[in-house]
Amino acid sequence: MWKPKERIRHPLPEDRPPTAEEAARSRLFSPLTLASGLTLADRTWVPAMVPWRATEEGFVTKNVLDWYGRFAEGEPGVLVVEATGIRDVPSGPLLRIGHDRFLPGLAELTRRVREKSGGRTRLFLQIIDFLRIRRRPPHEKFLETHLALTAAHRRNLEHETGDAFWAEASDASIRAFLRTATDDVLDRILDPRELEALRFGARERVTDVHEPHIRDLPAVLPSLFAEAARRAKDAGFDGVELHYAHAYTMASFLSARNDRNDGYGGSRDARARLPLEVYAAVREAVGRSYTVGCRFLCDEIIDGGSRVDDAIHYGRLFARAGMDFLSLSTGGKFEDSKQPKVGEAAYPYTGPSGYECMPTALSDARGPFARHVEKQARIRAALRAEGLETPTVAAGGIGTFVQAESILARGEADLVAAARQSLADPDWFRKQREGRGAEVRRCIYSNYCEALDQRHRQVTCQLWDRQDLDDPDAPRSIEGNRRLVAPRWDR
Repeated sequence: MWKPKERIRHPLPEDRPPTAEEAARSRLFSPLTLASGLTLADRTWVPAMVPWRATEEGFVTKNVLDWYGRFAEGEPGVLVVEATGIRDVPSGPLLRIGHDRFLPGLAELTRRVREKSGGRTRLFLQIIDFLRIRRRPPHEKFLETHLALTAAHRRNLEHETGDAFWAEASDASIRAFLRTATDDVLDRILDPRELEALRFGARERVTDVHEPHIRDLPAVLPSLFAEAARRAKDAGFDGVELHYAHAYTMASFLSARNDRNDGYGGSRDARARLPLEVYAAVREAVGRSYTVGCRFLCDEIIDGGSRVDDAIHYGRLFARAGMDFLSLSTGGKFEDSKQPKVGEAAYPYTGPSGYECMPTALSDARGPFARHVEKQARIRAALRAEGLETPTVAAGGIGTFVQAESILARGEADLVAAARQSLADPDWFRKQREGRGAEVRRCIYSNYCEALDQRHRQVTCQLWDRQDLDDPDAPRSIEGNRRLVAPRWDR
């Protein structure tokens, strides 16, 4: 992951855990009823995390059930299941919902969460679309077989060498030259997308409208999202979260870098057109009484990307359209990601925007804790200024009762999400609620978990994944040296 120039190690924020009586009077542990009619027992929220526990075909496994069951034991108000693909296409060990055959496993998942939380936790499914990204190829293989030679390459070679030979040269001669060319020479012969495909791996963009399947996304995606939401409802989920954040398809439509000229790019309203059409199709499929919200970015961070003012505009549009909640995140884009190793794909959390999404305890002077809540608060304030009451979810480096309660008290959000702290201690919300906050296992924000995710390894936490490995009930990682769920709270 990218690291800031300043390297200040920030201590964990001091917490003052409440007594059970204080927790009962707190904002954090007060109920909230959404416009859909769904009541949340409190304002605690575990956001979507991808744990890499599904089958290669996208089915629920025992490890998936154990993962979400363990979070449910902590009884959060809302638990959001990982980004789940809406297409019926292979996508590795990520959950999928692009066909009815996935429903039995997903229904079992909803039953497990209800059982483990005593019916207290509301379960949402995050549904996502993503475009194709390829692994970085070996240098010679790309130039020998992947690169499609064009007249432009011949012109560039002629200009580079001053030799007219290249206009009529064989493809084999051109490829032989390119294989031995320096990086500087390749910079002048290949175009930017070809250089990206060589050095990072080819990646589709929503602006590649010369490709029919990209051009037709606005005609295809609303029904795919709608069918996925219908299946989620049939499987027993309490709601769906439309994934409009980070590096993926819908976020890319919202991005200020989206310059499509077909009515789905350019201006803010045009960029929001497809996300609103997707929401409308989903709402029609599931009805007004079913919970539908989205997660989107308060700031893309990248050069030329959407900033807070854009997010405010989108928030107003989404709230007016009738979304039941707006969950806010930051960064996590491909555009500034680090170059992957040969044979690996680019990972959108390795550059500056990825750092802003998941800052570590080793940070700049601003520090990692609640780093972007001020931006998220501006979005909520803009909604309230127009009389829009849609609840917002704050997130990012939040791991104490004092932080969460203060955010709510200042009116910066209506719900508070914590991913890494919930992974460190799935019971932490419950411990705070029961007046036993001193027993919370606190996240140290080292991003050990994120490093596992980057390598597509089963995600765990360094604070517990080697603890009680001899426990016969502890599922183990594929390597056999890590437990896959946190030890149970000894109450």
